[in-house]
Amino acid sequence: MMIVSDHGMTQNGNHGGSTYEEIDSLALFIGLRNHVFDHASVINQIDIAPTLALLFGVPIPKNNVGVLIREAFDSLTEDQHLRALELNAWQLLRLLHAQLSGLPCRNFPCDALYDHQSSGSSECNRTTENMLCCLYMEAAALYTSWKSKSASNKDYSSTAAAYYKFLKSASEWLSGRTTDKPVKLLALGLATMFISSVMLSSLMLRRLREIYHGGKQPALNLNDSMNGWSFDETFIFSVVVILVTCMTSSSMVEEEHYIWYFLISTFYLFLLRKTAQSLSAVGFKSFLMQKGQSGEGYFRICCIFLLLISGRVLRGWHQGGVNWTSLPDISKWLEQGGGQYVKPLQLISAILVISIGLFALFSIESKGKYFQMVRLSFLISGLLVLLHITRYQDYTFSSTNYGATLLVQIIYAILGAATIGTVVALPWLIPLSTSKIFPSDNTISPPFSPRIQEKFPLVELRDSLYVIGWAYILCWCLLQLLLQQPINTTPILLLLLQMVAGVLYFARSGTHHKEWVEIAGFYYLGMAGHFALGNSNTLATIDVAGAFIGISNHSTFLSGILMFIITYASPMFILLSLVMYISTKSMAHLVIPEKANAGDLLMVMLGFPCLVPLVINSILLTAYTVVLLLMQNHLFVWSVFSPKYLYVCATTVCTLIGVFIVAATGFYTYFVLAKRKQKACSG
Repeated sequence: MMIVSDHGMTQNGNHGGSTYEEIDSLALFIGLRNHVFDHASVINQIDIAPTLALLFGVPIPKNNVGVLIREAFDSLTEDQHLRALELNAWQLLRLLHAQLSGLPCRNFPCDALYDHQSSGSSECNRTTENMLCCLYMEAAALYTSWKSKSASNKDYSSTAAAYYKFLKSASEWLSGRTTDKPVKLLALGLATMFISSVMLSSLMLRRLREIYHGGKQPALNLNDSMNGWSFDETFIFSVVVILVTCMTSSSMVEEEHYIWYFLISTFYLFLLRKTAQSLSAVGFKSFLMQKGQSGEGYFRICCIFLLLISGRVLRGWHQGGVNWTSLPDISKWLEQGGGQYVKPLQLISAILVISIGLFALFSIESKGKYFQMVRLSFLISGLLVLLHITRYQDYTFSSTNYGATLLVQIIYAILGAATIGTVVALPWLIPLSTSKIFPSDNTISPPFSPRIQEKFPLVELRDSLYVIGWAYILCWCLLQLLLQQPINTTPILLLLLQMVAGVLYFARSGTHHKEWVEIAGFYYLGMAGHFALGNSNTLATIDVAGAFIGISNHSTFLSGILMFIITYASPMFILLSLVMYISTKSMAHLVIPEKANAGDLLMVMLGFPCLVPLVINSILLTAYTVVLLLMQNHLFVWSVFSPKYLYVCATTVCTLIGVFIVAATGFYTYFVLAKRKQKACSG
C-alpha cells in the first residue's frame, strides 16, 4: 500500500506556490518490509512512477526520468534488485540517446559488454556526455561481472551503487534539460511584445493629442478638459490595470468572469451618471424648451437601462468559473425544466434576432435591385436557420441524417455569398448622389460642407459602411444561432440588443464621450459576453459538439474554424459591429480640414476603431506573458495559468482578425467610392 499527498501547505494555509512547505508532501509505503525504519528519505515525485512500474512488473512510462526508490526494493532478492536497476538504466539511456545524438555509448544496452577500464578517467570527465556514458558502462560491466561469477555481497553493493550513481546523474541532467528554457528566445519574444505594445500605445497617444489637443475637435465640457482626463477615461484605463493585477492570482483567473461583469456594469453606471448630469446641467425647464433635446436625453437613459437589464440577465445565465459552478443559474433551471421551456425560448429569441437584423436592412430608403437581393439573401438564410432549429437540430449529429448536413451547408453558402457579395459589390453599385439611403429617421446626418462633399464621397461611404456593417452583424448572428447550444440563443439576442443600444446611445450622445472611450467600452462588452455564453479559462468549457455541424467528413481544419467561431462569438461580434458603429458615430461627427487628404480621412475614420482594441490586447498579452513566466514554478501553472495563456493568445488572434476586417472594409470601400467619384467628376 502506498499513501501520498499531492502538496504541502504553509502555516497560513497557502498551497499553490513553490516554497518548500508547499512542495513538501508525504509518501508512505506499507508492506514492503517486515520491520519499520525510523528515518525518512527525500525523493522526487517523478521517482514514484518507475518504482510502482518495476514493483508491478509493467513498463516504465515512456518519458519518465525518475529513479526507483531504494528502500522500496530492500525486500527483494539481489538479482531482482539489480534487474530492476538495469531496466531503469535502460529507460534513462534511451532518453539520453534521444537528447544527445552524439552519445558515444552503444546503441543497444545489451551490447554494453565493454571494458570500462580502457576509458581513462580524464576522458570520462571531458564532457557531460562522456561522463554519463562512462558511468553507464561501469555499472553495466559490474552487473555483467556479477552475473558471470559467484559474487560476494561487496560486489552486489558496488554494482548497485554504480547503477544509482548513473541513475542519479542521468535523472538530474534530463530533469534539467526538460525544465531548461530557451532564455534568448523568451527574451526576444517578450521584447517583441513589449515593443509592439509601446509602438501601438504611442500611436494612440499621438492620435489623442492630434484630436483633443491639436484643435481639430473642440473641448467636450469642463470635466473633459484638454488638460486632464475625465472620469470615464480614468475608469477605462483603470480596467486594464485591474485586469493585469488580478491575473497574478490563480483564483482570480479561475473566476475572471466576475471581474468583467463588475467592470462592465460599473461602466454602464458611469454612462448613466454622465447622462443624468448633462440633463440636470441645463435645468429642467430650459431643457424642455430646447426642441428635441428632451427626447434625446431620455432616449439615452432608456438605452443605458436596456444595457443594465440585459447585462444582469447575461450575468445570471451561466454560472461559470470553478468554485461556484454547482450554484443554480438560468440555464440550469431551463434545462431541468426540459425542452418544453428551452425550445420555445430558443425560437422566440431566434425570430427576434433575425427580425432586428432584417429591420435594419429593410429600413434603408434605397429600393434598387441590388439592395433587394441583399435583403432577400439574408431573409432566406434566416428562414433556413429557423427550419434547421425546428426540424433538424435534435438530430444534427446523427451519422445518417444527410438532410440536416446538407441544409447547414446551404446556409453556409448563402451567408458567405451574401456577406462577401455585399462587401465587394456594394461600393460599386451604390448611387453617387446626395440622396441618402440611411434610415429615414436618422437625426445624426453629418454637416459636411459642399467643398468637403465634393472632395470626398462621405455620404456614400457612410451609407455603404452602414449596410456592410449590418451584413456582418446579421451573418455572424445567424451563424451563432446555427452553431451555439440551444440554451445560448437568448444570450445571443441579449448581446445584439446591448450592441444596438450602445451604438444608439453613443450616436445620440454626440461628443459627450470621447471616441476611444466608447470603443474601449465595446471591447469590454465583448469580453463580458464571452463569459456570459458559458466560456471560462478552462479548456473543458469549449463547445466541441458544435464544431462538427454541417461537416460531412472529418476535417480538423474546418472543425477548428467552427470551434473558434463558437468560442469567440462575442468578441468577434463586437469587432465586426464597429463597421456599423463607424457609419453612425465617426462619420456623423467628422471635423475634416479643407486641405485634408485621403490618409487624413481614413485616419479619422479608422484610427481609434483599429488602435484601441490592438492597444488593450497588446498590453494584456504582454503583461500576462510576464505573469506566466513569473508563475512557472506555481503549483497551478498547468491547470490554471497555461490554459488562460492559450485563451489570451486566441483572443489576440481574434482581435487581429477583427481589426483586419474593419480596416480592410474601410479602405476598400473608400478607395472604390473615391475612384468612382473621381471618374464621375472628370466625366
